Amino acid sequence: MYIERNPVDAAFSSHPGQLRTGSEPSLGGGLRDKAVWVEEVDCIGCRYCAHVASNTFVMVPETGRCRAIRQDGDSIDRIQEAIDTCPVDCIHWVDFEDLN
Repeated sequence: MYIERNPVDAAFSSHPGQLRTGSEPSLGGGLRDKAVWVEEVDCIGCRYCAHVASNTFVMVPETGRCRAIRQDGDSIDRIQEAIDTCPVDCIHWVDFEDLN
């Protein structure tokens, strides 16, 4: 008897003891411990983060502020570099459970 495995199940085989709930952040082919978050009300619209990690951050035309649009858009190192360039420190790593 042949049983077809779901590719998502296979991705979790490298994370023993972890049960699937359906809300796991499967990013870049694996799980990340944290998500990147922009406090948009504190953003001054300098665009540094969007220049460094353009696959993760965009400027919202209506507000002139930055927003993280893809958690798996750039490497963790590239995202951290973008965070480090922020002059007002409005970009943070947060737990996925803290995201709405």
